[in-house]
Amino acid sequence: MKKAAYNILPDTEKVLMQLGEQIKLARLRRNLPAELVAERAGISRASLWKVESGNPAVAMGIYAAVLHALNNMDKDLLLVAKDDVMGRQIQDLELRVGKRARRRKN
Repeated sequence: MKKAAYNILPDTEKVLMQLGEQIKLARLRRNLPAELVAERAGISRASLWKVESGNPAVAMGIYAAVLHALNNMDKDLLLVAKDDVMGRQIQDLELRVGKRARRRKN
């Protein structure tokens, strides 16, 4: 079976690997066995291993299910791009200044 190709940039690959490592550490800090987390998330142990290794082929929903299985950590996904400083700066640059106010008639 041919592996799927992904156009993942090296920096993004590092982020996924770090995310997987953080998920694994969260599981270990909670003393939860991999089998239990996988069962709670409704996935196989092999899929959990892929999540914990930061595999880009794993669907985002699987990551969310695993985070939920770790005592509702899926709410942390809401923090993604919450304080988007660069996006707000770009948005502000594109704001158009309205027309001038009417001149007063004397």
